[in-house]
Amino acid sequence: MAKPQQKTDSWRMRRNGMSIGEISKQLKVSKSSVSEWCKEIRLTRKQTRNLKNISVAHGLIGRQIGSQIQKDKKIKIIKFYEDVGKKKIANEISRGFFMLGIGLYLGEGNKNGNRFQMTNSNPYIIKSMIEWLSEFFNTKTESVIPRIMINESHKDRELSVIRFWSKTTNIPVSQFRKTVFIKSKHKKVYENRDFYFGTFVLRIEKSSRLQYEILGLCKATLEYFRYQKQNRFV
Repeated sequence: MAKPQQKTDSWRMRRNGMSIGEISKQLKVSKSSVSEWCKEIRLTRKQTRNLKNISVAHGLIGRQIGSQIQKDKKIKIIKFYEDVGKKKIANEISRGFFMLGIGLYLGEGNKNGNRFQMTNSNPYIIKSMIEWLSEFFNTKTESVIPRIMINESHKDRELSVIRFWSKTTNIPVSQFRKTVFIKSKHKKVYENRDFYFGTFVLRIEKSSRLQYEILGLCKATLEYFRYQKQNRFV
């Protein structure tokens, strides 16, 4: 049951141009009660216009708030899937990098004997292989045994070639073993002599277990893909 004072207050507030909703909120009574109490009170044109302007403004603010809420929600969703994407990509890249190393060793690595060794003239491949060994087998730079093989006609460039590979692999010049000079029956002419850096021989000291582990991975990889191919159309 509403108090008489609330009813009287509602008349006063309505005559002052307040909306039914605002009166209801301030008096803490239902809108229907306020509407019933004030139904005989007529607002002036100015008061009606003011209430309309306030209503429009509140609607605009409400839409802005709603729009901002939706925008914030969208940003959170986008951020969530960006984080998920980063994790998935990181996993896929890591998996791809692992398989890349196996593929490189299958193509360029030593498949016989009990020592890890890979030979290649491409700086990016050599660098990638060293990073691969470090990431997946915890191989230290200090355990790398680097050796360069170059044509004997480049003997005068030996130090610059070693420095090139040292910078590429982050292996100190002092760690490189004695250079192998390749003799050729016919003197080879190099068009871009200063851009010839020979071949890098990558070995790892005390690497028999590493060699067996990588060869096991190579064999398992080949068997897996052979099995997949055989059962593709089954």
